[in-house]
Amino acid sequence: MATLTTVLETMGKQTVAMPDAEFAEVASRYRPQIFRFLLASLRDPDVAETLTQDCLLKAYRNWESFRGESSVMTWLLRIAINLQKDHWRSRRMQFWKQTANNAVDAADAGHWLPSEESSPEQQTLAKDQVRLVWKAVERLSERQRTVFMLRHVEEMEIHEIASTIGLSEGTVKAHLSRAMVRVRAELGGKR
Repeated sequence: MATLTTVLETMGKQTVAMPDAEFAEVASRYRPQIFRFLLASLRDPDVAETLTQDCLLKAYRNWESFRGESSVMTWLLRIAINLQKDHWRSRRMQFWKQTANNAVDAADAGHWLPSEESSPEQQTLAKDQVRLVWKAVERLSERQRTVFMLRHVEEMEIHEIASTIGLSEGTVKAHLSRAMVRVRAELGGKR
């Protein structure tokens, strides 16, 4: 039985039919990143979990079509982004209005803060700031929102984002810049 490394190394050379055990290893390795991206984008744990499972199932069924021209993570994120777009389309672009009702509570977001030694006032201010940032992100265009999330939630580099969503690096930079200007403007910051 080939190791994950062996399978990943041979992918660029030929089409690889991956055994179930090997795909299980790939799925367990990349599932957290896919889920985190979808959760940050959708802000609904149930939908994020469902789309994560759909992403992995789609990858498993189409593994032979993976050409190895990009990393496995990039390929999986492309699938996740397409599933996310399909989800948004199926809800006729009402998704962001509904997330206001289903969004993560600001009190829950306070647990994500790095320091638990901050005062209750500081925690309240930080929670309000997180809520305002998410509201600003909700108002971005779909493409700007995707680029913003990949850069600031997944901490991907510009070239990785470009490869993942199929745009040039210059276009990614332009969308990211416009997104940052809009978010800063809504937060009352300088342009």
